[in-house]
Amino acid sequence: MREPYRELAAREPVLARLIEQYGEVDAFGWSDERMESSNFAAMVLHIVGQQISTKVAFVLFDRVAAAVGGKVTPAVVLALGADRLRECGLSRAKAAYLLDLAQRQADGLIDLENMTALEDAEAIAALTAVRGIGLWSAQMFLLAQLHRSDILPAGDMGIRRAVERAWGLPEVPSIKAVEAMGAAWAPYRTYAAALLWRSL
Repeated sequence: MREPYRELAAREPVLARLIEQYGEVDAFGWSDERMESSNFAAMVLHIVGQQISTKVAFVLFDRVAAAVGGKVTPAVVLALGADRLRECGLSRAKAAYLLDLAQRQADGLIDLENMTALEDAEAIAALTAVRGIGLWSAQMFLLAQLHRSDILPAGDMGIRRAVERAWGLPEVPSIKAVEAMGAAWAPYRTYAAALLWRSL
């Protein structure tokens, strides 16, 4: 058994049961080709996907990509402007968020392509300074793009429902409750999150 799962199993009997049931889930094996073209394009997808299904997010992202000729970059997003982004199906707010992200990347206020040197907290702070990027979106970026090993998106409803089910709780736990529970899983919270998502 790999160290992350061995440690989690030793610390938490419920996680040990999930590991036995689902195996050692690949915490970083669920990336999509849209997210692999660039970190900027991946962050665009994370923003587009806020509060909607993954299927719909892909449809909207693909419309934006088609409108710019295939490759989603800061320059082409800025060239599209708010009206064209709205024509792709984005809300007024999400169009504004994408334009803010693109402008910050173009101006050098954020460098999505070179964030590997930043600590988790620094990367999250840089990301959440952008309009429309909250903690969940920043955490998902660290998981999917930066492959960080100690990220638990406690605000994710899937994570909270998985905890409710696995621990047999009477209701979906609060974000703070999941964060408190997950503190014992450091520095392998990403692996615990992958396992919880898999359990659904």
